[in-house]
Amino acid sequence: MEKGEIRINTENIFPIIKKAVYSDHEIFLRELVSNAVDAISKRRMASMAGDCENSDEPQVKITIDRENNILKISDNGIGMNDEEIKKYINQVAFSSAEEFLTKYKKENDEFIGHFGLGFYSSFMVAEKVDILTKSAIGDNKAFNWSCDGSPKFTLEESERDSVGTDVILHLMDEEKEFIEPERIKSLIKKYCDFMPIDVLLEGETINKKNPPWRKQPTELKDKDYIELYKYLYPFQGDPLLWIHLNTDYPYDIQGILYFPKLSGRADWEKGEIKLFCNQVFVSDSIKEIVPKYLLPLRGVIDSTDIPLNVSRSALQTDRKVRSISSFISKKIANKLKDLLKNSPEFYTEIWDSISAFIKIGAIEDEKFADLVENSIIFETIINSEQDIKKYLDDKSLIKSNDKLYTTLSNYKERNNIIDSKKIIYCSDVIGQSSALNICLSDNKEVIKSDPLIDAQFLPWIESKKENYQFQRVDSEINELEDKDSKELVDKDGKSNNQNLKDVISNALKNEKVTVKVQSLTNKNAPPAMILLPEQMRRINDMGAYMEQKMPGLPEYHVLLINKEHPLISGLNKITSNRIIIDEKESVENPLATKIANHVYDMAKLSVGGLDQEQIINLQNNNADLISDLLKSST
Repeated sequence: MEKGEIRINTENIFPIIKKAVYSDHEIFLRELVSNAVDAISKRRMASMAGDCENSDEPQVKITIDRENNILKISDNGIGMNDEEIKKYINQVAFSSAEEFLTKYKKENDEFIGHFGLGFYSSFMVAEKVDILTKSAIGDNKAFNWSCDGSPKFTLEESERDSVGTDVILHLMDEEKEFIEPERIKSLIKKYCDFMPIDVLLEGETINKKNPPWRKQPTELKDKDYIELYKYLYPFQGDPLLWIHLNTDYPYDIQGILYFPKLSGRADWEKGEIKLFCNQVFVSDSIKEIVPKYLLPLRGVIDSTDIPLNVSRSALQTDRKVRSISSFISKKIANKLKDLLKNSPEFYTEIWDSISAFIKIGAIEDEKFADLVENSIIFETIINSEQDIKKYLDDKSLIKSNDKLYTTLSNYKERNNIIDSKKIIYCSDVIGQSSALNICLSDNKEVIKSDPLIDAQFLPWIESKKENYQFQRVDSEINELEDKDSKELVDKDGKSNNQNLKDVISNALKNEKVTVKVQSLTNKNAPPAMILLPEQMRRINDMGAYMEQKMPGLPEYHVLLINKEHPLISGLNKITSNRIIIDEKESVENPLATKIANHVYDMAKLSVGGLDQEQIINLQNNNADLISDLLKSST
């Protein structure tokens, strides 16, 4: 029997090993099973070279000895002779341990995968470790190496029936969880589920093997992709679509990425993409590897070219990692482009669920923006059925589930505004219905925008495209005005419009509200509408988003009075001395004041501009107004 002392410079390396990455001490099993699979692979390669015989049934066995608190990981791989034990265990393993842990102690950042722990991770959970091994090459003697967690070891000849290696862990008392079969199964499923070799526990294979992402896309059907998704993410429903990554140049990367159906707010910070290295699970927090806008995606990235024994901050500046990130973004952009071209109806069906990824990605990544520019669509509203049919026929419109979709370039071409900038949009069909209906009745096409994401996305487009200017339907009077309306003046040379404006302004007593009186193109328009100048409204909305609250009605806004409405015509008669109430003929008529305030409150109500208390006041004021009107009619 040979005795010796492991040559290490750090006297207390074993306590450091036991505690350095203690929060992740479960990864010892990943490291030992990975080593076992690697040994099996080396034996296969050696057999191909004629140096030894290959195993008939390569496998890794995990054995539990509950009575003695022992966990054993066995393989039928290439094994080791005594010189190889001295080299790979005493020298390489522990010198690597010292190097890794010294670096780990100096880093304030977390190591992404803790790869490099290898065999010595055993001492995070074991008070003593034995290695019983028999080499497939040479005289086939078996050897036993033993270490009790100090720098001292023993090495002696022993007996082993077959070629391979047993790593025998005498677990610490506080680590008894690792002799529980269900705990072992859960860890194998987490870390080693897709390793290419059978992993057995109590005679049962407990890993899945054969990862689909290692196959060619032509070998897989849709059901294969969906089954993998459901296995990785149970109870999440089916994915919307997926992208298969498969390249070995200029770097090695395989994987499958899924666009999920998001039922709530996406997680833009952590992410749920699982990182593998040679089919071994590493981490599900990979924000240093993929762009932030892709973090809500799900699936697998498997690569040997991502450095795993470096800190997370180092990953962010790694040139190869940045290149892999760009590759993934390009693959996704190409997939979206192909879908829009070849499956436009399906693309529009999933658009609402994937648009956030694409728009945020375009804002954050200029290269990605260039790639997806022609893949960004908007729902659009067109009033003419004849026009809709024509545009569907010429493929400038896409119809899906009774909704119409368009790209911005097609919108501009249809509306003959190639040399103009204006694109009319609506962010709330109900709240902006009055202005929307006027635009549609005037045969204007209106796109629909997302009130949250597009509040940032539309200004971003304007900053990138000089010939794009977005204008909400309720922002400008020119779009709503009836140009053929004739203006009348009274005997004092004062127009009806000015009379109404004076009456309503005096009634409101609010200098922040600009009153304008016009005839509107849509004769079914309400008596009054709130208009919000585009830039002023954007500033108000952005301030609300900064404070993480929904935008309200800006203090400064325009009250547009539709003088063709019967209610406004009646108000005009009251203030033009055509109706005499209580022998008063003044614009200060109380009934006129109540009608003016009623009109204003109803306009605010339609855009959500009244709080709960103001709604109650509106109800009371309406009751008073109706009472006054009934009195005046009797």
